[in-house]
Amino acid sequence: MKRRGVNLYLIFFLAFIIIAIYYSVSTKNNDTVETNDYYRSIEQDQVVSVEIKQGRKVPTGQAVYTLKDGSQAKIFVSDVNEIQRVAVENDVPVTMDEVEADNIMTYVIIGVAILFVLVIFMSAFNGAGAGGGGSQGMRMMNFGKSRAQLITESKYDFNSVAGLEEEKNELEEIVDFLKNPAKFTEVGARIPKGILLEGLPGTGKTLLAKAIAGEAKVPFLSISGSDFVEMFVGVGASRVRDLFAEAKKNSPCVVFIDEIDAVARKRGAGLGGSHDEREQTLNQMLVEMDGFGENEGIIVLAATNRVDILDPAILRPGRFDRKIAVSPPDVKGREEILGVHSKNKPLAEDVDLKEIAKKTVGFTGADLENLLNESAIVAARAGRKFIVSEDIKKSFIKVAIGTEKKSRVISDEEKRLVAYHEAGHAILFHKLPDMGPVYMVSIIPTGGNGVGGYTMPLPEKDDMFESKT
Repeated sequence: MKRRGVNLYLIFFLAFIIIAIYYSVSTKNNDTVETNDYYRSIEQDQVVSVEIKQGRKVPTGQAVYTLKDGSQAKIFVSDVNEIQRVAVENDVPVTMDEVEADNIMTYVIIGVAILFVLVIFMSAFNGAGAGGGGSQGMRMMNFGKSRAQLITESKYDFNSVAGLEEEKNELEEIVDFLKNPAKFTEVGARIPKGILLEGLPGTGKTLLAKAIAGEAKVPFLSISGSDFVEMFVGVGASRVRDLFAEAKKNSPCVVFIDEIDAVARKRGAGLGGSHDEREQTLNQMLVEMDGFGENEGIIVLAATNRVDILDPAILRPGRFDRKIAVSPPDVKGREEILGVHSKNKPLAEDVDLKEIAKKTVGFTGADLENLLNESAIVAARAGRKFIVSEDIKKSFIKVAIGTEKKSRVISDEEKRLVAYHEAGHAILFHKLPDMGPVYMVSIIPTGGNGVGGYTMPLPEKDDMFESKT
């Protein structure tokens, strides 16, 4: 409330300054410059007549004087009596006409209009990208409002998540609590306030959060860590307060903060400016997570792939009580993920998902979805209504290695050098005991990094460790 009051006083002060400047410019400057021209013309006997329009009960007004050459000039003056006196003394005919005086409200309206335009411009500048349509203007004015997206019914559930069985098992009790909190409170159990999902990009952290909300059938508030921080100090903290206030209104619910490392980095990393704003936002988040009571029905989920840079205060029990590592899927998980993403894609009989799962060691769920999507694009480009094994093979090379540069002109000598080089790789993969069989050898350049060819082994199993070989 205090901040809003200060802003209101600032607006009134700016309006007063604008009115004062406008009024001063419209009177004083004309009084000193244009009036001197009038006096000079009178002295040189160039003025034929003077017509004065005076405001009623006020000395201000305007004078129009006609020169011998037929031209006219107009001046605005603060005292028309002086204009009349000079004209009478020099025997110049004068006519007087009383009119309505300029109302101070004219200047007020002009000042407020200018101020309104400035406020709209500033709002548009600072709120660009916050939203679209007719409601965007109103949202821009509310800098301190949370930008969290409220989803009342999530279309995802645990059936939408494949290859993360252990992670789902850990989160099932959270779903159970949201559905039946009395079951836990009766035995004195405290459900974690916050759960931190950590793992590589694309492993399914956001999908897991949406699945929890969909499985429990509760509202889902989603926001990114970068949405809290603005150029204005205090806005981030205000948005944190608004987010948790909205969560309490929709309790029981799930609050999901994606890329929390954008706002929860270790404090003291820098001085001034955005660092101060980020730290204030983090401090407010720490307070809010301590502030809402245990077992209130609000579960805070956060995702990051940089848990090492998070502030220790946010990782302690009572805030984020539980940390779940979301790892890239193993061969079985990859096969399940491929099964989920291929449901709405017609596959030919020669497509073997188990074989694809073996080839895609290290692929995350997002990588596998992208692989099948690229395969569908290749099939569509070829004019087919279904995806064949060759489409997936081409897409795999494109996703894993890079686009083949078949049009590049290569001399026979360069081809021979690349062939010897890749043959050496192939022999080693074949002879060394810890390497999988060779799947593909190519001397066609790929990508834009100067790679002349590639040799791709086919791992027979997912190895947790790498040997010296």
